[in-house]
Amino acid sequence: MHSGNAIEFGHGDPIAPVILGVTSILLFAVIGRILARRLGQPTVLGELLMGIVLGNIAWYLGFDLITVLREGPRVFEVVNQTLSGMPVHEVAVAVFGETVGLDIARIVTGPAGGQVMQVAQTVDVFSRYGVIFLLFMVGLEADVDEMMRVGAESIRVALIGVLLPISLGFAAVWLLRPELSLSSNLFIASTLGATSVGITANVLQEIGHGRSREASIILGAAVGDDILGLVILAVVSGIVVTGSVSMPDVLSVIALSALFLGGAIYLGPKVVRFGANLMHRLDIVEAKMFTSYLFVMVLAWAANLVGLATIIGAFAAGIILSDAYFHRHEVAGGQSLSIRELIMPLEVILLPIFFILMGIQVKIETFLSWPVLTVAAGLLVAGIIGKLASGLGASRTSNRLAIGIGMMPRGEVGLVFAAIGRTLGVIDDAIFSAIVLMVMVTTLMAPPWLKHELKKDATASGQVNVG
Repeated sequence: MHSGNAIEFGHGDPIAPVILGVTSILLFAVIGRILARRLGQPTVLGELLMGIVLGNIAWYLGFDLITVLREGPRVFEVVNQTLSGMPVHEVAVAVFGETVGLDIARIVTGPAGGQVMQVAQTVDVFSRYGVIFLLFMVGLEADVDEMMRVGAESIRVALIGVLLPISLGFAAVWLLRPELSLSSNLFIASTLGATSVGITANVLQEIGHGRSREASIILGAAVGDDILGLVILAVVSGIVVTGSVSMPDVLSVIALSALFLGGAIYLGPKVVRFGANLMHRLDIVEAKMFTSYLFVMVLAWAANLVGLATIIGAFAAGIILSDAYFHRHEVAGGQSLSIRELIMPLEVILLPIFFILMGIQVKIETFLSWPVLTVAAGLLVAGIIGKLASGLGASRTSNRLAIGIGMMPRGEVGLVFAAIGRTLGVIDDAIFSAIVLMVMVTTLMAPPWLKHELKKDATASGQVNVG
């Protein structure tokens, strides 16, 4: 099956293989996005499904690049250990097992091995940039003042929508896969707490409910979910890295997260204001782009420096940055592109690479295992029930069922959590595939269900549907 279909890239410019490889990946992502739009589905689903189809068919046909990409960041670990003097075959077998390890060793030591690894490394880096820009954009959308105005309902919905799915997910994994470590269980469960703000917001806008009471509660709670989820991610990642679950370690990670976010929110505006003033002689587009890009990357690096995920720094950068810092720049005609409009092209290009890469790493052959299917079913049930119950946090005058449905899609945030867990080595191929299945199903079923529920509510003759 794996005969080694390496693409011969030629002997020209050494960057040409990277251009071809990355562009091919992006092209498939665009096709997936177009198909999703035509079918009225979230674009993330089209990109994810296209990645799954591409990854499994190309792997079956023996394409070396796809074989490397579907194994994730562990492939680069093999290369790093090889550079330190260890035999490549020995390292590959130790990391992946004999069957996959020998295949990886053949690719790395083959005539096109260097080019394949170069393309794979670039795709991996671009996908990570895409995630950073995604969380930065989520932070830009998060209006702290607006969240406070939404009131106690959003806070209650957010708390239930994070804590209950995580608790149910932990119980499901503990019952179905008792051999897994506590840190693995915690990480798997934490992926269930996410809510995709973008997917729900798009549905609400499409059906004219963007300014309804339910929309305000859902979007406020979804942003709250992201913040709580990022804190939980920081805590769980800290537990995984330290290898212990002692209360002092947990409190240390929580304190570190709070200290980092607090310090970023306190010092960040001063840094941004200084940067904006420093660039006042530049065009406003240049000033906004340079300041925003440098700020988000520095905060992402700083978050990693203190032991947190880079996306936490990116999210914090999004909360802090504002167009108001660039008031000194004169704008011809009195109009200017916002930071969001300027950064969006970077996200539009890079983020689909992340989603299609996540799809490539879903190994369909793992679903042939009954234990994997049971875990996927357990996570799905926990994920659906936990989010539907979050609607109970709203008042009786709100459509509680619609709110619960609106909280259901995991979308990109759940995939980000799963990818980080895989990188840390606490989520294996089977569990990763099960999580992706849960993300896909909840993301697919929520939009039509939410549309139906809100339209039914709107046509009720003077009655408020409380779900």
